[in-house]
Amino acid sequence: MILYSDKDDHYSHRVRIVLAEKDIACEIRETNNDDAPEEVLSINPYHELPILVDRDLGLYNTTVMMEYLDERFPHPPLLPVYPVTRANSRTLMLRIDKEICPLVDKLSAKDGTDKELLVAKEELLHEISAIAPTFKEFPFFMSEEFSLADCYLAPILWRLPALGINLPLNRHLKPLLDYQAKIFERPGFQDSLSLIEKDLRD
Repeated sequence: MILYSDKDDHYSHRVRIVLAEKDIACEIRETNNDDAPEEVLSINPYHELPILVDRDLGLYNTTVMMEYLDERFPHPPLLPVYPVTRANSRTLMLRIDKEICPLVDKLSAKDGTDKELLVAKEELLHEISAIAPTFKEFPFFMSEEFSLADCYLAPILWRLPALGINLPLNRHLKPLLDYQAKIFERPGFQDSLSLIEKDLRD
């Protein structure tokens, strides 16, 4: 099994967290969209990383990758057992992809005018702040156990300072700050970081 992973990309990072949390033997080849071999990029019709190759199987959607890994290596499970809670987790993952990731991508690429990027920062801070109260009720992202939804959220939280967003310490955000500190200390999260990603918070 080989993961062709971008060195500093929150989509690649979420897959690496799953690999680390499950202690899956997988060769991680760090590259980027510009330098990856054409025969690798051709696996994905959109010619983007990450790409997971397992024998004759080539996967390029991170949700499909992560659920495949969770089903093939079921311990520890990263999706809830019950259909309703599993559907809730998938809904959270979809919301992150649709509502938060476009803002992260815009800021990471510096795609826009200074005013547009400032608006994107404000919107991202608003989206992150809106989920803070949920961590009063659950130790993880709307769950009693660490799940794939956490694998989606954690790489984004890790990158916030590099995107120019520093979460203020106040009563509203304290549950979220406690959550991210707990997630960042997990051995699986630490093992998932590339050298470039480690430097994002140094």
